[in-house]
Amino acid sequence: MAPDPVPTPGPASAQLRQTRYFTWEEVAQRSGREKERWLVIDRKVYNISDFSRRHPGGSRVISHYAGQDATDPFVAFHINKGLVRKYMNSLLIGELAPEQPSFEPTKNKALTDEFRELRATVERMGLMKANHLFFLVYLLHILLLDVAAWLTLWIFGTSLVPFILCAVLLSTVQAQAGWLQHDFGHLSVFGTSTWNHLVHHFVIGHLKGAPASWWNHMHFQHHAKPNCFRKDPDINMHPLFFALGKVLSVELGREKKKHMPYNHQHKYFFLIGPPALLPLYFQWYIFYFVVQRKKWVDLAWMLSFYARIFFTYMPLLGLKGFLGLFFIVRFLESNWFVWVTQMNHIPMHIDHDRNVDWVSTQLQATCNVHQSAFNNWFSGHLNFQIEHHLFPTMPRHNYHKVAPLVQSLCAKYGIKYESKPLLTAFADIVYSLKESGQLWLDAYLHQ
Repeated sequence: MAPDPVPTPGPASAQLRQTRYFTWEEVAQRSGREKERWLVIDRKVYNISDFSRRHPGGSRVISHYAGQDATDPFVAFHINKGLVRKYMNSLLIGELAPEQPSFEPTKNKALTDEFRELRATVERMGLMKANHLFFLVYLLHILLLDVAAWLTLWIFGTSLVPFILCAVLLSTVQAQAGWLQHDFGHLSVFGTSTWNHLVHHFVIGHLKGAPASWWNHMHFQHHAKPNCFRKDPDINMHPLFFALGKVLSVELGREKKKHMPYNHQHKYFFLIGPPALLPLYFQWYIFYFVVQRKKWVDLAWMLSFYARIFFTYMPLLGLKGFLGLFFIVRFLESNWFVWVTQMNHIPMHIDHDRNVDWVSTQLQATCNVHQSAFNNWFSGHLNFQIEHHLFPTMPRHNYHKVAPLVQSLCAKYGIKYESKPLLTAFADIVYSLKESGQLWLDAYLHQ
Protein backbone atom coordinates (compact mmCIF):
# COMPACT_ATOMS: atom_id res chain seq x y z
CA MET A 1 0.00 0.00 0.00
CA ALA A 2 1.47 3.35 -1.02
CA PRO A 3 2.21 5.83 1.76
CA ASP A 4 -0.10 8.81 2.12
CA PRO A 5 1.22 11.91 0.37
CA VAL A 6 2.82 14.52 2.59
CA PRO A 7 0.51 17.55 2.71
CA THR A 8 1.88 20.72 1.13
CA PRO A 9 2.16 23.41 3.78
CA GLY A 10 -0.07 26.42 3.23
CA PRO A 11 1.08 30.05 3.41
CA ALA A 12 0.43 30.34 7.14
CA SER A 13 2.42 27.23 8.06
CA ALA A 14 5.22 28.20 5.70
CA GLN A 15 5.45 31.61 7.33
CA LEU A 16 5.45 30.01 10.78
CA ARG A 17 8.23 27.65 9.76
CA GLN A 18 10.37 30.41 8.27
CA THR A 19 10.00 32.96 11.06
CA ARG A 20 13.16 33.56 13.04
CA TYR A 21 12.89 34.48 16.70
CA PHE A 22 15.27 36.60 18.71
CA THR A 23 15.81 37.70 22.28
CA TRP A 24 16.38 41.24 23.54
CA GLU A 25 19.94 40.23 24.35
CA GLU A 26 20.58 39.31 20.72
CA VAL A 27 19.08 42.60 19.55
CA ALA A 28 21.10 44.63 22.06
CA GLN A 29 24.30 43.09 20.72
CA ARG A 30 23.56 44.61 17.29
CA SER A 31 23.83 48.22 18.41
CA GLY A 32 26.31 49.28 15.77
CA ARG A 33 29.43 48.89 17.87
CA GLU A 34 30.42 46.17 15.45
CA LYS A 35 29.02 46.11 11.90
CA GLU A 36 25.45 44.96 12.40
CA ARG A 37 22.58 47.21 13.42
CA TRP A 38 19.19 45.81 14.39
CA LEU A 39 16.16 47.47 15.91
CA VAL A 40 12.67 46.44 16.99
CA ILE A 41 9.33 47.97 15.95
CA ASP A 42 6.10 46.37 17.22
CA ARG A 43 8.03 43.24 18.20
CA LYS A 44 9.39 42.78 14.67
CA VAL A 45 13.17 42.78 14.25
CA TYR A 46 14.72 44.75 11.38
CA ASN A 47 18.28 44.71 10.10
CA ILE A 48 19.15 48.32 9.26
CA SER A 49 22.90 47.80 8.77
CA ASP A 50 22.86 48.78 5.09
CA PHE A 51 19.61 50.72 5.02
CA SER A 52 20.76 53.26 7.61
CA ARG A 53 22.92 54.95 4.95
CA ARG A 54 19.86 55.36 2.71
CA HIS A 55 17.43 56.38 5.45
CA PRO A 56 15.64 59.58 4.30
CA GLY A 57 15.91 61.06 7.78
CA GLY A 58 19.66 60.46 7.89
CA SER A 59 21.83 57.54 8.91
CA ARG A 60 22.51 58.74 12.43
CA VAL A 61 18.96 59.25 13.64
CA ILE A 62 17.92 55.67 12.89
CA SER A 63 21.26 54.28 14.08
CA HIS A 64 20.77 55.90 17.48
CA TYR A 65 18.10 53.26 18.11
CA ALA A 66 20.20 50.33 16.95
CA GLY A 67 19.98 47.53 19.50
CA GLN A 68 16.79 49.00 21.00
CA ASP A 69 13.03 49.14 20.61
CA ALA A 70 12.13 51.99 18.24
CA THR A 71 8.35 51.63 18.15
CA ASP A 72 7.49 54.98 19.74
CA PRO A 73 9.95 57.13 17.77
CA PHE A 74 8.82 55.37 14.59
CA VAL A 75 5.22 56.36 15.32
CA ALA A 76 6.24 59.85 16.41
CA PHE A 77 8.30 60.78 13.34
CA HIS A 78 6.31 59.34 10.41
CA ILE A 79 3.01 60.74 9.12
CA ASN A 80 2.38 57.97 6.56
CA LYS A 81 3.25 54.85 8.50
CA GLY A 82 1.52 52.46 6.11
CA LEU A 83 3.72 53.56 3.21
CA VAL A 84 6.86 53.38 5.33
CA ARG A 85 6.03 49.87 6.54
CA LYS A 86 5.92 48.63 2.93
CA TYR A 87 9.52 49.73 2.44
CA MET A 88 10.45 48.13 5.76
CA ASN A 89 9.42 44.62 4.64
CA SER A 90 12.76 44.06 2.92
CA LEU A 91 14.56 44.79 6.20
CA LEU A 92 12.49 42.36 8.29
CA ILE A 93 14.53 39.42 9.58
CA GLY A 94 12.26 38.03 12.29
CA GLU A 95 10.53 38.96 15.50
CA LEU A 96 10.90 38.70 19.23
CA ALA A 97 10.44 35.23 20.63
CA PRO A 98 6.97 34.69 22.18
CA GLU A 99 8.39 34.50 25.70
CA GLN A 100 10.19 37.83 25.28
CA PRO A 101 8.50 40.94 26.78
CA SER A 102 7.52 43.74 24.42
CA PHE A 103 9.83 46.17 26.21
CA GLU A 104 13.39 46.11 27.44
CA PRO A 105 13.70 45.98 31.24
CA THR A 106 14.99 49.59 31.28
CA LYS A 107 11.62 50.89 30.09
CA ASN A 108 8.41 51.55 31.99
CA LYS A 109 5.80 49.29 30.39
CA ALA A 110 2.76 50.79 32.13
CA LEU A 111 3.80 54.33 31.26
CA THR A 112 4.46 53.40 27.64
CA ASP A 113 1.14 51.59 27.27
CA GLU A 114 -0.75 54.56 28.67
CA PHE A 115 1.13 57.02 26.50
CA ARG A 116 0.20 55.00 23.42
CA GLU A 117 -3.43 55.19 24.51
CA LEU A 118 -3.00 58.94 24.95
CA ARG A 119 -1.62 59.25 21.43
CA ALA A 120 -4.60 57.33 20.06
CA THR A 121 -6.89 59.73 21.92
CA VAL A 122 -5.01 62.71 20.54
CA GLU A 123 -5.41 61.40 17.01
CA ARG A 124 -9.14 60.79 17.51
CA MET A 125 -9.48 64.38 18.77
CA GLY A 126 -7.96 65.60 15.49
CA LEU A 127 -5.02 67.29 17.21
CA MET A 128 -2.56 65.95 14.63
CA LYS A 129 -4.32 67.87 11.85
CA ALA A 130 -3.20 71.37 10.96
CA ASN A 131 -5.18 74.54 10.52
CA HIS A 132 -3.73 75.72 7.22
CA LEU A 133 -5.06 79.24 7.73
CA PHE A 134 -2.92 79.57 10.86
CA PHE A 135 0.27 78.80 8.93
CA LEU A 136 -0.74 80.97 5.98
CA VAL A 137 -1.26 83.98 8.25
CA TYR A 138 2.02 83.21 9.98
CA LEU A 139 3.85 83.16 6.65
CA LEU A 140 2.17 86.39 5.55
CA HIS A 141 3.22 88.20 8.72
CA ILE A 142 6.83 87.19 8.02
CA LEU A 143 6.64 88.41 4.42
CA LEU A 144 5.06 91.71 5.52
CA LEU A 145 7.83 92.30 8.05
CA ASP A 146 10.37 91.54 5.33
CA VAL A 147 8.82 94.17 3.05
CA ALA A 148 8.55 96.64 5.94
CA ALA A 149 12.28 96.31 6.61
CA TRP A 150 13.14 97.35 3.05
CA LEU A 151 10.51 100.11 2.97
CA THR A 152 12.01 101.59 6.14
CA LEU A 153 15.27 102.30 4.34
CA TRP A 154 13.64 103.26 1.05
CA ILE A 155 11.28 105.79 2.65
CA PHE A 156 13.27 107.14 5.59
CA GLY A 157 16.80 106.83 4.24
CA THR A 158 19.86 105.05 5.55
CA SER A 159 20.67 107.12 8.62
CA LEU A 160 21.26 105.41 11.95
CA VAL A 161 17.67 105.15 13.24
CA PRO A 162 16.12 103.70 10.04
CA PHE A 163 19.13 101.40 9.68
CA ILE A 164 18.68 100.02 13.21
CA LEU A 165 14.93 99.65 12.74
CA CYS A 166 15.52 97.78 9.50
CA ALA A 167 17.99 95.45 11.23
CA VAL A 168 15.50 94.71 14.01
CA LEU A 169 12.73 93.97 11.51
CA LEU A 170 14.99 91.70 9.45
CA SER A 171 16.15 89.90 12.59
CA THR A 172 12.51 89.30 13.49
CA VAL A 173 11.90 87.95 9.99
CA GLN A 174 14.82 85.54 10.33
CA ALA A 175 13.83 84.33 13.78
CA GLN A 176 10.18 83.85 12.87
CA ALA A 177 11.07 82.15 9.59
CA GLY A 178 13.25 79.84 11.68
CA TRP A 179 10.25 78.82 13.76
CA LEU A 180 8.10 78.39 10.63
CA GLN A 181 10.60 76.20 8.78
CA HIS A 182 10.67 74.08 11.92
CA ASP A 183 6.95 73.35 11.40
CA PHE A 184 7.42 72.18 7.83
CA GLY A 185 10.57 70.25 8.68
CA HIS A 186 8.56 68.27 11.23
CA LEU A 187 5.87 67.49 8.61
CA SER A 188 3.28 69.13 10.83
CA VAL A 189 1.49 71.33 8.27
CA PHE A 190 0.47 69.23 5.27
CA GLY A 191 -0.78 65.66 5.14
CA THR A 192 1.95 64.52 2.75
CA SER A 193 5.70 64.59 3.17
CA THR A 194 6.14 65.96 -0.37
CA TRP A 195 4.33 69.24 0.28
CA ASN A 196 5.97 69.70 3.68
CA HIS A 197 9.42 69.19 2.16
CA LEU A 198 8.71 71.56 -0.73
CA VAL A 199 7.59 74.47 1.45
CA HIS A 200 10.36 73.63 3.94
CA HIS A 201 12.90 74.23 1.16
CA PHE A 202 11.29 77.58 0.38
CA VAL A 203 11.17 78.84 3.97
CA ILE A 204 14.56 77.64 5.21
CA GLY A 205 16.32 78.04 1.87
CA HIS A 206 14.84 81.13 0.23
CA LEU A 207 13.77 83.06 3.32
CA LYS A 208 16.74 82.14 5.56
CA GLY A 209 19.59 80.92 3.35
CA ALA A 210 20.10 77.57 5.09
CA PRO A 211 19.88 73.98 3.81
CA ALA A 212 16.90 71.77 4.64
CA SER A 213 19.07 68.64 4.56
CA TRP A 214 21.39 70.06 7.22
CA TRP A 215 18.46 70.93 9.49
CA ASN A 216 16.97 67.44 9.07
CA HIS A 217 20.32 65.78 9.74
CA MET A 218 20.85 67.69 12.96
CA HIS A 219 17.39 68.23 14.36
CA PHE A 220 15.94 64.74 14.12
CA GLN A 221 18.90 63.36 16.03
CA HIS A 222 18.08 65.85 18.76
CA HIS A 223 14.48 64.66 18.90
CA ALA A 224 15.39 60.98 18.82
CA LYS A 225 17.73 61.18 21.80
CA PRO A 226 17.53 64.64 23.44
CA ASN A 227 20.38 65.51 25.80
CA CYS A 228 22.05 62.12 25.18
CA PHE A 229 25.80 62.55 24.82
CA ARG A 230 27.19 61.48 21.43
CA LYS A 231 23.63 61.20 20.06
CA ASP A 232 22.15 64.69 20.40
CA PRO A 233 24.19 67.14 18.29
CA ASP A 234 22.71 70.06 20.25
CA ILE A 235 25.02 69.21 23.15
CA ASN A 236 28.12 68.67 21.02
CA MET A 237 29.67 71.71 22.70
CA HIS A 238 30.49 69.28 25.55
CA PRO A 239 33.35 68.92 26.37
CA LEU A 240 35.22 71.17 23.93
CA PHE A 241 33.61 74.43 25.09
CA PHE A 242 31.30 73.59 27.99
CA ALA A 243 30.84 70.98 30.69
CA LEU A 244 27.16 70.12 30.53
CA GLY A 245 24.94 68.31 33.01
CA LYS A 246 25.73 66.96 36.43
CA VAL A 247 26.70 63.44 35.32
CA LEU A 248 28.93 64.40 32.39
CA SER A 249 30.61 67.25 34.27
CA VAL A 250 31.65 65.01 37.15
CA GLU A 251 32.89 62.38 34.68
CA LEU A 252 34.99 65.01 32.93
CA GLY A 253 36.48 66.15 36.22
CA ARG A 254 37.34 62.64 37.34
CA GLU A 255 39.06 62.04 34.01
CA LYS A 256 41.15 65.20 34.67
CA LYS A 257 40.10 66.75 31.36
CA LYS A 258 40.19 70.50 30.97
CA HIS A 259 39.63 71.92 27.49
CA MET A 260 38.31 75.16 28.98
CA PRO A 261 38.07 76.73 32.45
CA TYR A 262 34.58 75.29 32.89
CA ASN A 263 34.13 76.86 36.30
CA HIS A 264 33.87 80.17 34.41
CA GLN A 265 31.66 78.89 31.59
CA HIS A 266 28.60 80.74 32.85
CA LYS A 267 30.57 83.93 32.11
CA TYR A 268 32.10 83.14 28.73
CA PHE A 269 28.78 81.72 27.55
CA PHE A 270 27.80 85.33 26.91
CA LEU A 271 30.74 85.67 24.49
CA ILE A 272 30.84 82.39 22.55
CA GLY A 273 27.23 81.27 22.95
CA PRO A 274 24.31 83.51 21.93
CA PRO A 275 26.22 86.15 19.93
CA ALA A 276 28.55 83.82 18.03
CA LEU A 277 26.69 80.62 17.08
CA LEU A 278 25.06 81.82 13.86
CA PRO A 279 27.47 84.46 12.48
CA LEU A 280 30.73 82.70 13.42
CA TYR A 281 29.82 79.03 13.01
CA PHE A 282 26.57 78.16 11.28
CA GLN A 283 26.99 80.87 8.64
CA TRP A 284 30.06 79.12 7.25
CA TYR A 285 29.42 75.51 8.19
CA ILE A 286 26.17 75.23 6.22
CA PHE A 287 28.03 75.90 2.95
CA TYR A 288 30.64 73.29 3.81
CA PHE A 289 27.80 70.85 4.59
CA VAL A 290 25.96 71.21 1.28
CA VAL A 291 29.11 71.13 -0.85
CA GLN A 292 30.68 68.21 1.02
CA ARG A 293 27.45 66.19 0.73
CA LYS A 294 26.64 67.44 -2.77
CA LYS A 295 23.23 68.81 -1.80
CA TRP A 296 22.90 70.95 -4.92
CA VAL A 297 19.15 71.57 -4.59
CA ASP A 298 19.71 73.00 -1.12
CA LEU A 299 22.56 75.13 -2.44
CA ALA A 300 20.33 76.56 -5.16
CA TRP A 301 17.66 77.54 -2.63
CA MET A 302 20.32 79.12 -0.41
CA LEU A 303 21.83 81.12 -3.26
CA SER A 304 18.37 82.45 -4.13
CA PHE A 305 18.24 83.97 -0.64
CA TYR A 306 21.65 85.61 -0.91
CA ALA A 307 20.91 86.92 -4.40
CA ARG A 308 17.57 88.38 -3.26
CA ILE A 309 18.92 90.12 -0.17
CA PHE A 310 22.04 91.37 -1.99
CA PHE A 311 20.19 92.95 -4.91
CA THR A 312 17.51 94.32 -2.59
CA TYR A 313 19.77 96.14 -0.13
CA MET A 314 22.98 96.74 -2.07
CA PRO A 315 21.56 99.67 -4.10
CA LEU A 316 20.41 101.37 -0.89
CA LEU A 317 23.42 100.75 1.37
CA GLY A 318 26.43 100.00 -0.77
CA LEU A 319 28.69 97.03 -0.13
CA LYS A 320 29.94 98.02 3.32
CA GLY A 321 26.51 99.01 4.53
CA PHE A 322 24.99 95.80 3.19
CA LEU A 323 27.61 93.61 4.89
CA GLY A 324 27.19 95.54 8.11
CA LEU A 325 23.41 95.08 8.00
CA PHE A 326 23.72 91.39 7.20
CA PHE A 327 26.02 90.56 10.11
CA ILE A 328 24.07 92.70 12.58
CA VAL A 329 20.96 90.74 11.60
CA ARG A 330 22.77 87.42 12.06
CA PHE A 331 24.09 88.64 15.42
CA LEU A 332 20.63 89.62 16.69
CA GLU A 333 19.04 86.46 15.30
CA SER A 334 21.73 84.33 16.93
CA ASN A 335 20.99 85.76 20.36
CA TRP A 336 17.28 85.20 19.87
CA PHE A 337 17.78 81.66 18.58
CA VAL A 338 20.22 80.46 21.25
CA TRP A 339 18.32 81.74 24.27
CA VAL A 340 15.03 80.27 23.05
CA THR A 341 16.37 76.89 21.93
CA GLN A 342 18.56 76.30 24.98
CA MET A 343 16.14 77.41 27.70
CA ASN A 344 14.23 74.13 27.42
CA HIS A 345 17.18 71.73 27.42
CA ILE A 346 20.48 72.94 28.91
CA PRO A 347 19.07 73.20 32.49
CA MET A 348 17.63 69.67 32.23
CA HIS A 349 19.13 66.20 32.70
CA ILE A 350 22.06 65.49 30.37
CA ASP A 351 23.61 62.04 30.30
CA HIS A 352 24.64 59.09 28.17
CA ASP A 353 21.85 57.16 26.49
CA ARG A 354 20.32 54.89 29.16
CA ASN A 355 17.70 53.45 26.78
CA VAL A 356 14.69 54.48 28.83
CA ASP A 357 11.18 54.69 27.41
CA TRP A 358 10.07 57.42 25.00
CA VAL A 359 8.14 59.48 27.55
CA SER A 360 10.92 59.43 30.14
CA THR A 361 13.53 60.20 27.48
CA GLN A 362 11.68 63.33 26.42
CA LEU A 363 10.49 64.56 29.82
CA GLN A 364 13.86 64.35 31.57
CA ALA A 365 15.43 66.45 28.80
CA THR A 366 12.74 69.10 28.27
CA CYS A 367 10.78 71.73 30.14
CA ASN A 368 8.13 74.28 29.22
CA VAL A 369 7.83 78.04 29.49
CA HIS A 370 4.50 79.50 30.58
CA GLN A 371 1.96 80.17 27.88
CA SER A 372 1.17 83.72 26.79
CA ALA A 373 0.51 85.36 23.45
CA PHE A 374 3.99 86.90 23.49
CA ASN A 375 5.79 83.73 24.61
CA ASN A 376 3.99 81.72 21.94
CA TRP A 377 5.03 84.16 19.22
CA PHE A 378 8.52 84.89 20.53
CA SER A 379 9.46 81.20 20.76
CA GLY A 380 7.43 79.87 17.85
CA HIS A 381 5.39 77.86 20.41
CA LEU A 382 8.59 76.14 21.56
CA ASN A 383 7.57 77.20 25.03
CA PHE A 384 5.51 73.98 24.75
CA GLN A 385 8.68 71.97 24.35
CA ILE A 386 7.36 68.94 26.27
CA GLU A 387 4.35 68.52 24.02
CA HIS A 388 6.45 69.17 20.94
CA HIS A 389 8.93 66.45 21.89
CA LEU A 390 6.26 63.89 22.71
CA PHE A 391 4.33 64.63 19.49
CA PRO A 392 6.87 66.12 17.04
CA THR A 393 4.49 66.09 14.04
CA MET A 394 1.67 67.83 15.94
CA PRO A 395 0.81 71.32 14.58
CA ARG A 396 1.99 73.86 17.10
CA HIS A 397 -1.40 75.55 17.51
CA ASN A 398 -2.65 72.37 19.23
CA TYR A 399 0.05 72.09 21.89
CA HIS A 400 -2.00 73.94 24.50
CA LYS A 401 -4.90 71.52 23.92
CA VAL A 402 -2.86 68.39 24.63
CA ALA A 403 -0.88 69.93 27.51
CA PRO A 404 -3.47 69.12 30.24
CA LEU A 405 -3.55 65.47 29.12
CA VAL A 406 0.25 65.26 29.28
CA GLN A 407 0.24 66.88 32.72
CA SER A 408 -2.24 64.27 33.97
CA LEU A 409 -0.08 61.45 32.63
CA CYS A 410 3.01 62.89 34.30
CA ALA A 411 1.20 63.34 37.62
CA LYS A 412 -0.01 59.75 37.57
CA TYR A 413 3.49 58.34 37.12
CA GLY A 414 5.35 60.82 39.29
CA ILE A 415 7.20 62.46 36.40
CA LYS A 416 8.11 66.11 36.86
CA TYR A 417 6.31 68.37 34.39
CA GLU A 418 8.29 71.60 34.63
CA SER A 419 7.03 74.95 33.38
CA LYS A 420 8.50 78.34 34.26
CA PRO A 421 8.40 82.05 33.33
CA LEU A 422 10.39 83.11 30.27
CA LEU A 423 13.03 85.15 32.10
CA THR A 424 13.45 82.39 34.69
CA ALA A 425 14.07 79.95 31.85
CA PHE A 426 16.77 82.24 30.46
CA ALA A 427 18.40 82.62 33.88
CA ASP A 428 18.33 78.86 34.44
CA ILE A 429 20.66 78.40 31.46
CA VAL A 430 23.30 80.47 33.23
CA TYR A 431 22.65 78.91 36.66
CA SER A 432 22.91 75.38 35.25
CA LEU A 433 26.21 76.22 33.51
CA LYS A 434 27.54 77.64 36.77
CA GLU A 435 26.47 74.53 38.70
CA SER A 436 27.92 72.02 36.23
CA GLY A 437 31.13 74.05 36.02
CA GLN A 438 31.50 73.89 39.80
CA LEU A 439 30.78 70.15 39.79
CA TRP A 440 33.52 69.70 37.21
CA LEU A 441 35.99 71.74 39.30
CA ASP A 442 35.24 69.80 42.50
CA ALA A 443 35.70 66.47 40.72
CA TYR A 444 38.81 67.73 38.91
CA LEU A 445 40.48 68.83 42.12
CA HIS A 446 39.27 66.25 44.65
CA GLN A 447 38.19 63.01 42.96
